[in-house]
Amino acid sequence: MKILFLTSHFPYPMHSGGALRAAGLIQGAAEAGHEIHLLSFTEQLPETSPLHEICAQIITVAPPPRTLTDRLRDLLLTQRADMGRRFWSEEALARMAQTIRQYGYDLVHAESIEMAVYLLPLREIFPDLPLVYGSLNAEARLQRSAFLAELGQPKRFPVAGYSLIQWRRLYRLERQICRVADCVLAVSEPDREILAQQSATPVHLVKNGIHVAPYLGFERSEALGEGAIVFTGSMDYRPNIDAALWFVHQILPLLVYPKPHVYIVGKKPSPRILALQGDPALPVTVTGAVEEMSPYWTGSQVYIAPLRMGSGTRFKLLEAMATQCAIVSTSIGAMGLDVTSGRELILADTAGAFAAAVDKLLGDAGLRAEIGKAGQDFVQKHFDWSAITPHLLNAYNKIKR
Repeated sequence: MKILFLTSHFPYPMHSGGALRAAGLIQGAAEAGHEIHLLSFTEQLPETSPLHEICAQIITVAPPPRTLTDRLRDLLLTQRADMGRRFWSEEALARMAQTIRQYGYDLVHAESIEMAVYLLPLREIFPDLPLVYGSLNAEARLQRSAFLAELGQPKRFPVAGYSLIQWRRLYRLERQICRVADCVLAVSEPDREILAQQSATPVHLVKNGIHVAPYLGFERSEALGEGAIVFTGSMDYRPNIDAALWFVHQILPLLVYPKPHVYIVGKKPSPRILALQGDPALPVTVTGAVEEMSPYWTGSQVYIAPLRMGSGTRFKLLEAMATQCAIVSTSIGAMGLDVTSGRELILADTAGAFAAAVDKLLGDAGLRAEIGKAGQDFVQKHFDWSAITPHLLNAYNKIKR
């Protein structure tokens, strides 16, 4: 098949979960013999990348400007979901339509809800063109979990109110997209069940994955020292900000281990995250963006995912498990992985239980090694792209119009 793949960012370098997923799906489809044309928003396309070798064509469009005034206008004067307007551009829609007419694609795959909004007008323009919505999250549920997490913090009531509004708007938008698409892809079984309630077409489970082999050569290290607790992720992303603050303020004080040190690793740390490092009473290092994540995976004694809001599955956990990290996560953090607590990682959903699990791992090197090895074996078996790509191809093959 000849496939037009739509992404909100050019998926290279693969520094985000969305880029990792898009690149993995594109590579899997291309290796199966499909001809992939990629359309992405980007200011500057790199001269070369692995995707240049995989894709028959790469089409770029400048990201549309979206100011705070634009967002406030949509919030107050319309019923539009904020995410649905993030990459909306009449120019991009015209470019898509022109490209579809020129190349006669067998299907269009929109990856993420930001790109899936284009499926609505494309259905009107091309009523017989098969359309695929690749969902990164059940976005309405993500906003619902954000609303519930913020609701318990009086200072965050305005943010909770925003999430309440977006939760309802995103539910309507997801329902529209799921009903216009010929096929919907979900990254986890909980997401699949939620999206299936809104969809008039099949919802297929196509999990997030990684190419596990490159991670297998990493060796554990003591470079970060004893008591190294590591959390990674984009630190301007609200669920990650909430997770880091909850751990430092509510869980860290409960640890019995004498000298823990928390490393918060990831690009664009928000002012609330940067303030943690400025407090001399807190054993916290905020790194900002780093060139290589591997020293933090391999140097961690405990890797944490204390997420209280979210949906989908986290690439950060797949990568951490692949490098044999001993992990403590909330149930939301490990959503969709189908792990067994105490075997591949430890699950804990209260501050006290989370602190106890971290203490247990910090004090037991043998248990850390045992859980780390079990986690690596689990990811290699269930979350390598070689095990996931067949589900994508099966979903494509079942589309009928």
